[in-house]
Amino acid sequence: MPGTVITTSPSSSGKVPDVLYLPETMVDWPWPRAINPHYEEVKAASNAWFYSFKPFKPKSLYAFDKCDFARLASLAYPWSSKEDLRTGCDLMNLFFIVDEYTDVEPAPVVREMVDVVIDALNNPHKPRPEGEIILGEVARQFWALAIKTASPTSQKHMVESFTDYLESVVQQAEDRDENRFRTIDEYLENRRQNIGARPSFVPLELQLHLPDEAFYHPVVQELSVYITDLIILDNDIASYNKEQATGDDRHNILTLAMRQFNTDFEGAMDWVVQYHTLVETRFLDGLKRVPSFGPHVDAQLQLYIHGLANWPRCNDCWNFESGRYFGNKGREFQKTRRVPRLPKVVKSQHKLKEGKRENVDIPLVEQLELQ
Repeated sequence: MPGTVITTSPSSSGKVPDVLYLPETMVDWPWPRAINPHYEEVKAASNAWFYSFKPFKPKSLYAFDKCDFARLASLAYPWSSKEDLRTGCDLMNLFFIVDEYTDVEPAPVVREMVDVVIDALNNPHKPRPEGEIILGEVARQFWALAIKTASPTSQKHMVESFTDYLESVVQQAEDRDENRFRTIDEYLENRRQNIGARPSFVPLELQLHLPDEAFYHPVVQELSVYITDLIILDNDIASYNKEQATGDDRHNILTLAMRQFNTDFEGAMDWVVQYHTLVETRFLDGLKRVPSFGPHVDAQLQLYIHGLANWPRCNDCWNFESGRYFGNKGREFQKTRRVPRLPKVVKSQHKLKEGKRENVDIPLVEQLELQ
């Protein structure tokens, strides 16, 4: 981790400018943008499935539409079949509802929710109890369809990695309850799980049969961590403006860097860019150290690693192509790299209303601009 950062005077530490500059972190990444040709067709099917649960009120469903998680999946799995892309799209939708429902609840309630989802993933053919939160049935249906075409090894990796992701969501809720700010190292350790990268890598291997000695080899796992860190860094750069406006920037590396290094926004961004460059180099160097496991396994492992390497490019493109972080101005900001800082909003405006989870209010960037 790079240690050079420009500290500032106490008066400017933590200061955020009126216009945020977004550096082009992916300009030298060797993997180009690609998108799955089945995007529109699979998006329609996956979203229709998701809407059938009536998970949110119309206003928040509109915010969900703006996110276009099917585009994220189609950028992430550009070479996948329709069936495997459907698994990827459904997975992104599952992430969304888990994140939105748990973000507005205290840790004990999040623990209960997580246990429901874990049980559903481990018992995809067991009917869910009547009156249970819909997270259980969403997870059950997602996994019951996915396992029809998923290899045994990929099934194992999904249940394993999604469980770890859910446990980290509980930990994040505990941090939120305690108003805890982590160090950067602590944050990265937790965020590598709760950003959902490891489960998101599983659709890359649905038709592969990667033995444990290859999949869990230290070098392969190391490469996975590097890709996850690149996703974290670019996600936090893109999401910072919206999160600082809604008061949800405690779990953002820019906020933590400002605190830890006693610097302003520009100093924190400089550090993040340095770290991004370092991680890119480590990944490219790590590719040279992947051992051989025999021709059959090597061919499959190369497909998997190629898919991993595409993820940072996919993530960066989706940040600007969807309306998740920049509303209707993503393409403009992708060119100019300059984003006006959004005004702060009252916390209660985007939290749970009327005690019902389907009433969670998901803020639109366009609404935040009008505050």
